[in-house]
Amino acid sequence: MSVLNKNQLSALLKRRHDLIPGGAHTYSKGDDQFPSNAPKAAVKGRGAYVWCEDGKKYLDWCMGLRSVSLGHVYPAVNKAVKVQMDQGTNFGRPHLTEFLLADRITKLLPGVEMVKFAKNGSTVTTAATKLARAYTGRKYIAVCKSQPFFSYDDWFIGTTDCGAGIPAEIKKLTLTFEYNNYASLETLFKEYPDQIACVILEPVTMVEPKDNFLKKIEILTKKNKAVFIIDEMITGFRFDLLGAVKIYDLKPDLVTYGKGIANGYSLAVLGGKKEIMERGGIQHNKERVFLISTTHGAETTAIAAALATIDEMQKKKVQEHFWKIGDQIKTGMEKLIKKYDLTGLIEVVGFAPNLFMNFRDTDGAISFVLKTIFLQETIKRGLLFQGAFPLSYSHKSAEVVKTLKVMDEVMAVYKKVLADKNRNKYLVGEAIKPVFRKFN
Repeated sequence: MSVLNKNQLSALLKRRHDLIPGGAHTYSKGDDQFPSNAPKAAVKGRGAYVWCEDGKKYLDWCMGLRSVSLGHVYPAVNKAVKVQMDQGTNFGRPHLTEFLLADRITKLLPGVEMVKFAKNGSTVTTAATKLARAYTGRKYIAVCKSQPFFSYDDWFIGTTDCGAGIPAEIKKLTLTFEYNNYASLETLFKEYPDQIACVILEPVTMVEPKDNFLKKIEILTKKNKAVFIIDEMITGFRFDLLGAVKIYDLKPDLVTYGKGIANGYSLAVLGGKKEIMERGGIQHNKERVFLISTTHGAETTAIAAALATIDEMQKKKVQEHFWKIGDQIKTGMEKLIKKYDLTGLIEVVGFAPNLFMNFRDTDGAISFVLKTIFLQETIKRGLLFQGAFPLSYSHKSAEVVKTLKVMDEVMAVYKKVLADKNRNKYLVGEAIKPVFRKFN
């Protein structure tokens, strides 16, 4: 990257929203998702830390939206990538590394008999729904409404408040059910008999499945001859090397992976049963499914990164580390919440490898103003924090100590803010906004 002087950098940053819609290529990285005092751009990272355009070093609690699972510039991964770069990145025929990674994944992950690679999660979740429709001959998709995101494609975004550009006819083809509400899915199958192609959901986000919910909907889905799709974009390679499907003893027909599999290099995976996956192939006599066909979907550097990442995860027992460090954070945060008498006002929810925070006003409502104030105070103290703790292997006990020290200071300030009815005066700039909203 060319070195910019101070004036050039300032001019470039001022133009970012003129150059890129939203000022970022992922809405979750946008200015409206951070306090105004947050750095505007990252410059470099190493381990659990990131250096930004403001010249400051931050303890990184964003980690590429959970994609950087081992740490920034992780030596073993970058070494593998550099070796592969010297041998070429993209070819007119499949590269051997494609077969090596496919073989590795199908041997590692239970129930994954075939795979297809892509560059982002939206591509593979959408491909999964297309396969399900082709395999079943049905048109409706049932998606878990309680969970935040599955794809930027029409079939999912049409269920959110961001429906511009999506025909009403498309929106009607996606049905929604609630997590931990078996009856809500059962009702859909009754209302749309023999019409639902698939059920798609994450195994867990913030709450435990109750009353054997996951297994029950797996049985219900298969009983109705629909395709059971588990989205392990976050839980895969994080909760367990074999994913949350192992923890909850699930047997999905199709499964998707992405964040974490290649330590921040761009790779997503669709996997599943051969009888369904092979419909996207060229060795059957049924009507073809044009599944995933992308120039860069299997470029070799990301595949080399994935192979090296999986190696490290197996050698270092990375998932055990996630649970251990996550438990330290949760225990420490809960002690601080109790210390400042903030129970019910600040919540730490989710699971140790993937913790979130909720910020509630005294009436119990989620408050984006209070969240913004809390985040701006953490950023002042050197944490790049967005209200979650996406761990990497580079986050050790020392980073937990540093984080809890900052959180102690921030909660002392936050307690004073809560006592003041005029919270807005503590804001630096505008409050954070929901990602899914109809208008800016």
